[in-house]
Amino acid sequence: MIYTDIQQVLDWAVAEVGVPGIVAEVRDGDRTWFGTAGVADLRTGAPRRPGEHAQIGSGGKAVMAAVLLGLEAEGRLSIDDPVNTYLPGVLDVNGYDGDKITIRHLLSNTGGLFATGLAPELTDRYGTRAAFLEHRFDRFTTEDLFRMTVSQPPVAEPGERFLYANGGFYLAEAMIEKITGTGFAEEAERRVFRPLGMANTYVRPRGETGYRDPHPRAYSRQFFKDGTDMTAVTAENWESLFEEPGLEPLDVTEFDTSWLPGNIVSTTGDMIRLVGALASGTLLPRVQHQKMWTTVSTEGTNWLPHTRYGLGLFEFDKAAADGQALRGVGGSYWGSMFFTVSTADGAHVISVQTNLELRSWEVLSRIFEAGFGASLGA
Repeated sequence: MIYTDIQQVLDWAVAEVGVPGIVAEVRDGDRTWFGTAGVADLRTGAPRRPGEHAQIGSGGKAVMAAVLLGLEAEGRLSIDDPVNTYLPGVLDVNGYDGDKITIRHLLSNTGGLFATGLAPELTDRYGTRAAFLEHRFDRFTTEDLFRMTVSQPPVAEPGERFLYANGGFYLAEAMIEKITGTGFAEEAERRVFRPLGMANTYVRPRGETGYRDPHPRAYSRQFFKDGTDMTAVTAENWESLFEEPGLEPLDVTEFDTSWLPGNIVSTTGDMIRLVGALASGTLLPRVQHQKMWTTVSTEGTNWLPHTRYGLGLFEFDKAAADGQALRGVGGSYWGSMFFTVSTADGAHVISVQTNLELRSWEVLSRIFEAGFGASLGA
């Protein structure tokens, strides 16, 4: 099986978009394909290769949702329980109401929380190159993340609309630990990684700033212009404030990512196992699987085009050429972009990783169009 069209997109992403290195792994039934372009290390010229470890970013939200839905299947919670049931008072700040916001709201990004990723606590540390170099090893405690989650007032009533907010998943992780008495890392390993054979996936221990071998170097151009007033950055204008193109990317491989929801490192092969299972329903009981894929619209939110959001995952509103729904997870942050998409039966899965943050939706749309025959242009 040769995916010539996908390989052409990988080559284009390096030559025209400026991605240092990109890989794509495909599972189609019992057949697999792996393609690569560019390099893993700009200094040495080492090529990208199979089995490289990388941060999955917001892909960790899907694992949190799977753990909580598994706990629901055991009768240990309901996803419609209010947050105050498990974390009393944490959300009762700055206009939020922990009796009205539920676990389901957190996992579907419909709790009314503001866009945590644009919080000054993050943008002041990492928004410019100089700030990143000064703060790259700052460590966030759970209390720091809670404070950041409620540091700005609500943007909507609970359940009113979708707005992407990492803060809800900081609370979700804490609830897992409160309910089980063990850490998220242990529950993710026991309930998700081990059952799916994800031997190369792990929750990054607090304080760890590197990666297990093999791994690519990570590079970033995701910086605002020097002198940018971070308080003026919004979900609508952030792209216009980025530094001028043409600057060399900054090596951001060593980076404390304790603020990332889940903080999970994986490989394209393992992510194929995860998303194939979550898309098809082979990991969770039927009732919980249906809840995971009860979706809300993301239209008008400047989020991913052509998507609806479930619990920690998204579904495209356009089907594959064979009529199946396309379901996936994705994450992009400084130095890494990791997207994995599967047909609803879990048989055909494509996983893509770049050692640079998402620079153009067109890279992903071209890959998924080539692989699934679905038109996903912005």
